[in-house]
Amino acid sequence: MKREDFGAMVNVKGWVRTRRGSKQVNFIALNDGSTINNVQVVVDLANFDEEMLKLITTGACVSVNGVMVESVGSGQKVEVQAREIEVLGTCDNTYPLQKKGHSMEFLREIAHLRPRTNTFGAVFRIRHNMAIAIHQFFHERGFFYFHTPIITASDCEGAGQMFQVTTKNLYDLKKDETGSIIYDDDFFGKQASLTVSGQLEGELAATALGAIYTFGPTFRAENSNTPRHLAEFWMIEPEVAFNDITDNMNLAEEFIKYCVQWLWTIAPMM
Repeated sequence: MKREDFGAMVNVKGWVRTRRGSKQVNFIALNDGSTINNVQVVVDLANFDEEMLKLITTGACVSVNGVMVESVGSGQKVEVQAREIEVLGTCDNTYPLQKKGHSMEFLREIAHLRPRTNTFGAVFRIRHNMAIAIHQFFHERGFFYFHTPIITASDCEGAGQMFQVTTKNLYDLKKDETGSIIYDDDFFGKQASLTVSGQLEGELAATALGAIYTFGPTFRAENSNTPRHLAEFWMIEPEVAFNDITDNMNLAEEFIKYCVQWLWTIAPMM
């Protein structure tokens, strides 16, 4: 919490990361997703129903009304002394995210919960800020953000390994005498796929708008199961009329420096 108006009544809602303490007082680490840091809630056990407190386990969702005070403990400047607690959602002892390190292999098995981890939370926050930086960089230099088709009939890079998109019944495909699929009854009327690049449409737009960039999802169907291969990713493709290779290299270098500087500036606030 960035507030320092100590003594004020506040309401905090979030998910319990940890709960620890003694027979007299408990400390709840609460996180609402707005930052990777938790807010500490101090609970005087004598003021709360014991059965309700049993529901406050790791992963539970709670709403706390309390007094914001300066923390006397290490690790945080501010804490909340609880006056009222409402349990909005409970978690039993099978909740898999506990206070310990988890492997990426394990987190793949609980993809619905992994955004709650510090690792994925940091990645998503950085990704958001990088997207803002990308748009800001090109906007400041007079580029236009251009949306290229996600579904296309052209294989931009000629690789031929694309994800096909069709409304045809794959269990009853009509074929001609040569064995080729007939697309007359398909939604698009021809073979269509998910795009591997927005470059072709981007080049056309650059001849009309001068300088454009695409920033959107692209798809690759290569069966390369390596850490560097993704079936879906977002790609940035600037296209500038009259640029030569030196201009392109300078733009790329300036772009990388801008994004790194942006992250360096914004990271302490995340």
